[in-house]
Amino acid sequence: MTYRPPSPYAPSRRRPRLTRRGKAALLVGAALAVAAAVTVPLLLTRDDPAVEQPRALLVPEGWRAGQVYTAVDRALGLPEGTSRKTATAPGTALPLPAAAGGNPEGYLFPATYPVLKATTPEGLLRFMVDTAGKRFGAARVVEGAKARRLSVYETVVAASIVQAEADNPEDMAKVARVVHNRLARGMALQMDSTLNYALGRSTLDTTHEDTRTESPYNTYERKGLPPTPIGNPGDMALDAVIRPADGDWLYFVTVAPGDTRFTADYAAHQANVAEFNAIRGATKG
Repeated sequence: MTYRPPSPYAPSRRRPRLTRRGKAALLVGAALAVAAAVTVPLLLTRDDPAVEQPRALLVPEGWRAGQVYTAVDRALGLPEGTSRKTATAPGTALPLPAAAGGNPEGYLFPATYPVLKATTPEGLLRFMVDTAGKRFGAARVVEGAKARRLSVYETVVAASIVQAEADNPEDMAKVARVVHNRLARGMALQMDSTLNYALGRSTLDTTHEDTRTESPYNTYERKGLPPTPIGNPGDMALDAVIRPADGDWLYFVTVAPGDTRFTADYAAHQANVAEFNAIRGATKG
């Protein structure tokens, strides 16, 4: 199967609109949670020169942990690799679920985070993971996961695939249904996004050789979900997994931007893939 992963750099399409004053209050309040030894007099006004104005760090939906680490290092002016080492250091102990095995992939929640001069990578990463824990631990998610016979962690794994595979937010619920249908039938998921994760790349082109890659993330050869998330999903992808669309689809391919075709018929899918390849070949030429 051939899939169309979205750009990992696309910002969230659903963000609350805040007033200028409300936005400032949110940024300063959150900054206090991720900064080390920062004391801000609460009675000072926004324009008081003693109050440091936080900078914004955007973590888009679908970014992999490696991309988040790089962005944190740049935002904090640290040598590359500092945040990765911090995240995996035994003494850091991020508030991850036991199922994660200490791997924060999937739990660096996509959002806009405030950064101050005193912000540390551990404080910022901990705030991201804590935010994810609260979002993923919500009753609707826990109940939705149970209804789909998945653990919350498995739901996050599935959501990360949906986030990577859907061409647009409107397709997420359909992609989630394909994931559920294939799991229910004991079929391999055959998702290119998981292969891309295994190979540390992002591409539309998957070869037969790629599908023989020896990796637990090779969902062409291994049935079931991969062992961890393959990126950090947002709320919409998570909602799609716990509330998938109704349909018998087993296959999908994005033939062209905005034209993703879902079907339960393999022959129809092959025809769609042939059309995708023809368009892809013409574009390359």
